[in-house]
Amino acid sequence: MAVIGAGWAGCAAAVELAQAGYKVTLLEAGRTLGGRARRVETDRKLLDNGQHILLGAYRETLRLMQQTGVDLKQALLTLPLQMRYPSDSDGMDFVAPALPLPAPLHLAAALLRAKGLQREDKLSLARFSTSARWMGWRLHTDCSVSELLERFDQTPRLIQLMWRPLCLAALNTPPERASAQIFLNVLRDSLGANRRASDMLLPRADLSKLFPEAAAAYVVERGGSVRSGAKVQALRSIEGRLWQLDISGAAVGGTWSTYFSGVVLATGAAQAAALLHDIPDADTSALCGQLTAFEPEAITTVYLQYDAATRLELPFYALLDDPYNHHYGQFVFDRGQLDASQAGLLAVVISASGPAAAQPQELLAEAVAVQLAVDFQRPELGRPSWFKVITEKRATYASSPGLARPDNATGLPGLVLAGDYTAGDYPATLESAVRSGVAAARLLKRSAVQ
Repeated sequence: MAVIGAGWAGCAAAVELAQAGYKVTLLEAGRTLGGRARRVETDRKLLDNGQHILLGAYRETLRLMQQTGVDLKQALLTLPLQMRYPSDSDGMDFVAPALPLPAPLHLAAALLRAKGLQREDKLSLARFSTSARWMGWRLHTDCSVSELLERFDQTPRLIQLMWRPLCLAALNTPPERASAQIFLNVLRDSLGANRRASDMLLPRADLSKLFPEAAAAYVVERGGSVRSGAKVQALRSIEGRLWQLDISGAAVGGTWSTYFSGVVLATGAAQAAALLHDIPDADTSALCGQLTAFEPEAITTVYLQYDAATRLELPFYALLDDPYNHHYGQFVFDRGQLDASQAGLLAVVISASGPAAAQPQELLAEAVAVQLAVDFQRPELGRPSWFKVITEKRATYASSPGLARPDNATGLPGLVLAGDYTAGDYPATLESAVRSGVAAARLLKRSAVQ
C-alpha cells in the first residue's frame, strides 16, 4: 500500500494500514514530515509553522499518538477550557473549573466565576448554550456565524471577547463568512462537552515530532518505508487492479515507477486535483471541481525572542485584535512554559491573516511587539532581540456555509482520498485530518478484502 503525503492525514492512514499488517510506503515531497503542521528550520532556531491547540475531544489524534508510542503527559500541556486576556487589557477572564464536572455544569461554573463580563453577557452565553443543546447542535439550514450570533441575540462584548476569537481560532475564517454549522460542531465538543473533552492541549514538542515522526517510525518498525523528498508526478491504473506511481526526487535518484495494490492520496486539495485530473481514462472532473473550489486561508505566526528570564503569568492568552489600529495578534503563547529550550520566546498567532501577512515582516513584527507591550503593560515586550514571521499561505481553507467537501472514496478502485478537506464534522484541524486518514485507510482495507 502507498500513502502519498506525510501530513497528519497521511501519517494517520499509514499507521492504520501498518497496524492492520500491510507493508506501507509513505511518500513525502518535502524534507520534513507534517504537511501544513510541521517543524521549520530557520536561521534562528527550530520553530513550528504555526501554533496549534488540541482538544481533549480529539479522540482519534490522541489514540494514534498513544499507539505510536507518544507519551501524552510529556508531549502535551493540559489546561481547562479558557479564554483569558491580559489583566491590564479590557478583556475577560473565563476558565472552566479544575474538577471534571459534567456538561453543562462546567460551563455554568465558569460563567459564575468569569470576570470582565456583565450580567447581560453571561445570560447571553448561557442562553446560547442552552438553545444550541436543545437543538442538538444542528441547524436546518447553514448560515454564517455572524447570522447565528445575531439570531441568538448575543451581546457585542461577548461576540468580541468570546465568539469571534473562537471562530477565528477554530475555523480560521472570519465570523461573517464562516459556517455556523461547523462552528456549532466545534462548540458541541468544547463548551457543550464534559470538562475532560473540553480540555485544551498545548504541544510541548515541535509539530513534526508530536505525531508524524512517531508515525513514520511505527511504519518502519512494521516493515514499511518512509521516503521524504519523493514527489509523485503521475498516477496510472493498471487494469483496475494495480496503481502505477511515477515518482521523482533525490530520495529515488531521479525518476522511478513502482506499483501498489492500493493508494491513499493524502496531499493538499490542489495537488490531489492535479494528480486525479491526469489519470488516463478516468472521469474525475466532478471530484476535481470540488477539490479546486476550496478558498485558501493563511495563518501567520510571529515569533518574538526576549531574554530567557522573560515569562508570562500563563502559558497563553487571548488578545484583543484591532487591525485598524495595528493590533493584529489574536493569541500569544509563552513557548518557554511548553519547552524549556525556548525560554523567552513568545509566539503570536494571527488567523485568517491574509491582510496582515501582506505587510512587510519588519512592520508586522514591530506592531505585534508594541501590542504586547501595551496589553501587558510591560514596555520590555516592545523590544525583542529578534523576530521571525512565518506565514503558511494555504494553512486551511475557508470554512464557509454549505461548503461541499468530497468523500474519502474517489470512485476509482484502490484509490482513496485523505485530508482535512474531506467530508466531516470538523473544520481544517489536526483531528479532522487524522479522522480522514483513518477513514481512508479503513475504506481501502475493506476494498482489499472484497
